[in-house]
Amino acid sequence: MRIVNADLHCHSIVSDGTLTPEALAARAHGNGVELWSLTDHDEVGGQHRAAAAARALGLPYLCGVEISVTFAGMTVHIVGLGIDPDDAQLVAGLAHTRGGRERRAREMAEQLAAVGIRGAYDGALKYVGNPELISRTHFARYLVETGVCHDTHEVFRRFLTEGKPGYVEHRWAALGDAVRWITDAGGVAVIAHPARYAWANATQEYALFAEFKAHGGRAVEVVTGSHSSAEIVRYADMAREFDLAASRGSDFHSPDESHTDLGALPYLDGRLTPVWELLAHRVLH
Repeated sequence: MRIVNADLHCHSIVSDGTLTPEALAARAHGNGVELWSLTDHDEVGGQHRAAAAARALGLPYLCGVEISVTFAGMTVHIVGLGIDPDDAQLVAGLAHTRGGRERRAREMAEQLAAVGIRGAYDGALKYVGNPELISRTHFARYLVETGVCHDTHEVFRRFLTEGKPGYVEHRWAALGDAVRWITDAGGVAVIAHPARYAWANATQEYALFAEFKAHGGRAVEVVTGSHSSAEIVRYADMAREFDLAASRGSDFHSPDESHTDLGALPYLDGRLTPVWELLAHRVLH
């Protein structure tokens, strides 16, 4: 169980990916993934489709979600693995977290219009599978389509990030609530891609890990598409320090945008406890 080509973090058209749950299942299976999870942002609407597609391919599956959390003024993502996607508390919590995205999106569009980029709200909507989940990624695709930027990476250098046009802060779920929703729904909470957060100092990151663990969080993504080899080593050490299991996921969104394809990650360090060892009883076959 230790050395498994698991990919436990990716996104479909139900949130901000470009492929359907069925297409993602086929891609994961074709790329040699041995354990898969779809983890759409703040939404479990694709879970039954993903599980059915995985089952048809003989691909072991964990139901998943990625919850947006506000911690120390920063947006942090907490992945939930092995959840019951029909859990009433989880579904209600996610609906509350999604609330306010449309208002935020309209404010983003107003800021972009102020610097000469018009029609961004309607343009972004063309890329949205679920209007409740309109996000910066959808605006980024519109800015690429209209030639404002060459690719989405340029978009996030020039727009939609703090201090740049189009950035609007949003208050997400509380860390304790997100961990509780996941845990009460039968799952394991995981800190997603920890190297992505631009903490002001190491104390803030330490506080995230400590509070996460105190709330019942049990794992951290050590190997993920945005982590360098040095960051993989760093968060392997953090996993051991906080006695957390380790997760592995590409954070795949799109064949045209994602640096790392499904199933193409380095393996976890065999000295770590893989998160799937905590979830063997939750794997769907």
